[in-house]
Amino acid sequence: MTRSARPAVHYLATRPDGTVPPTSPRLVPHGEGVPTVNLADHIGQVVDHPSPGAKWYTDTPFSYFHLYARPGEILERIEDGWPIRLFVVEPRGETGNWGADFAPYWLMSHQIYVVEETEAWRAFGHRGAQVLTVLAELPELARQWAAEWAADPDGTARAYAAWHSRMDETHALGWWAFHRARSSRRAAALKAADQLAHDAAVQATTAVGAEPHAADMIRLRARALTAGQLLHDRICSGQYERSVRGLLLGTGLDKSASRVA
Repeated sequence: MTRSARPAVHYLATRPDGTVPPTSPRLVPHGEGVPTVNLADHIGQVVDHPSPGAKWYTDTPFSYFHLYARPGEILERIEDGWPIRLFVVEPRGETGNWGADFAPYWLMSHQIYVVEETEAWRAFGHRGAQVLTVLAELPELARQWAAEWAADPDGTARAYAAWHSRMDETHALGWWAFHRARSSRRAAALKAADQLAHDAAVQATTAVGAEPHAADMIRLRARALTAGQLLHDRICSGQYERSVRGLLLGTGLDKSASRVA
């Protein structure tokens, strides 16, 4: 007896107001609007694309509904990044794709059925809730790290130097996080989370007047911590991988980095 495959769940991200953004923002004429639709106004309804393009090419700014079956890639084509709203939808009628390379998680359609609105954290993959928790905590964490640095500049600098050296040796953020994100279809999630972590740390360290080197290290730590949470389940096989994950989470710097698991 063979077990039937579970049907794919398709997601479509919108702007915070519920409207679908252009599939190709670079094609939007300067100063001109693009026809769109508000999914929040059509839950439980079939929606036709307001200005369908050729099948299946990007010949206009908004040629089709661009659906994702892999939540961690949803943020790759969002014009303004985070925040978003996220909807579960079903493709109706003919569907297409750009090619086999995109088939695992892309689907284009000119008609959809809007099933429901779902939690926006899913756009970061199934670790999204933990990622958003860390991002919400980062302003306070960054201020705390800056205060620790100011209270003991020499000792803190030595601790961060040792941590930074190990980060470089292991390529924890540049190799492990990047490739594990790609292999688990969370590349867009990692890119978005990395930028959000960087921005939060910059704002916090600027606000408290952290000295430049301390600010640089705190930004790196914020980015590493966020990546470590996003990929907590993917960098976990064997002692060495767990040590890499520990570096990302800031193990050895203090206890605050590993609070969220």
